[in-house]
Amino acid sequence: MNELIQNILDTAIKEFASDISLHPYKDTYEIKMTMKGESVVYQTVDFEKGKQIINNLKFRSSMSLSEQRRPQTGSLTVREGVYSRMASIGDFLGREILVIRLIYQRKNDLNEYFFADQMENILNKAQNKGLILFSGPVGSGKTTTMYQVARQLGNQVMTIEDPVEIYEPNFLQLQVNNLAHMDYATLIKATLRHRFDALIVGEIRDEETAKYTVKAALSGHLVLSTVHALNAVGVISRMKDFSVKDTDLRQTLKLVNYQRLIPMKNKGQSKVLFEQIDSNNLDQKQFVDRSMQLDWFTKLEECWRKGWITNDTFEKYKEG
Repeated sequence: MNELIQNILDTAIKEFASDISLHPYKDTYEIKMTMKGESVVYQTVDFEKGKQIINNLKFRSSMSLSEQRRPQTGSLTVREGVYSRMASIGDFLGREILVIRLIYQRKNDLNEYFFADQMENILNKAQNKGLILFSGPVGSGKTTTMYQVARQLGNQVMTIEDPVEIYEPNFLQLQVNNLAHMDYATLIKATLRHRFDALIVGEIRDEETAKYTVKAALSGHLVLSTVHALNAVGVISRMKDFSVKDTDLRQTLKLVNYQRLIPMKNKGQSKVLFEQIDSNNLDQKQFVDRSMQLDWFTKLEECWRKGWITNDTFEKYKEG
């Protein structure tokens, strides 16, 4: 069993898959891998073997084996430089589904981005105190981007995440633990008593977290965080939905980045493309206009014309 699981993990890492999932299908389990944003069936095993694989991974990631219906999460170091987040849930028949998110430890590399000037724009904005926000689908590299920015700012970097996704020995990394009453807002309040060059808040997901994240930026700190939205303008709308005042946004918000990890043509790799709105363009129109900005289409079209991506990829991502 350990050999089978190791083969699955080794294949996923070799193919640079972002996710592995085990889904029950009739009397079998389908093992799927997500590569370049596409989910493909890697292997089908009988139902009992699928359950054994799930139990093995749950045990290794400190999840309860007796709980098979309620959602659970765990983590596992797959190998040096590759970590994983586990999430399980049971359907109405009591059959479990397990999703494994693979997180790759990467060094700073501007070649991971289609246009180096977009990353340079983030780095330039990060030289000043304030708030820089990121958005994009799961697996689009938001955390990786924030870490790459923070690594270039100084040694005093604190992170608050749920859970910690990337191990960085040079950072002070805090992990949310709701059972211990250590939620995002509580931890952010605690960090304000400390001196740091940058604070990474893993996700703004509610009004209280938004309030204290903005407060940290207003206190003269650089704060990097993520917000779920469909585009850069949607991030601003989401912050307003969290009751953040326009005046506070205008004082703190330096840059909004929506990013996608887009597969390249014939190279077996993907790179990040950003849609960006900086503090000079936060006018009222953009607060209400939820469409992708023209610059996204223009840069994606340039990727296609230069032969970096296929026409099918261009059509798929042109709306964000």
